[in-house]
Amino acid sequence: MQVELTRISEKGQVVIPSSLRKEMGIKKSDQFMIFGESGTVILKKIETPAIKKTFDEIAKPLQQAAKQAGLTRADVKKAIKDIRNAA
Repeated sequence: MQVELTRISEKGQVVIPSSLRKEMGIKKSDQFMIFGESGTVILKKIETPAIKKTFDEIAKPLQQAAKQAGLTRADVKKAIKDIRNAA
């Protein structure tokens, strides 16, 4: 395991040292999950297809349930509009 020092900027940005980025294949716009607990922060690189797959796995049963309940896109749009107007 490679250990490096870095700082956080006024904007909350953290620089991952170039040697570590190269070693781990980290590129501009890569996405990460971030975990924090008891003074420790962990960044976990994630692949975009993994995010899409997870979203699709969650959305599919919801879409099926909505279809079985007879909900239409118009119903959903109206419900969203009503909630936004109530806030």
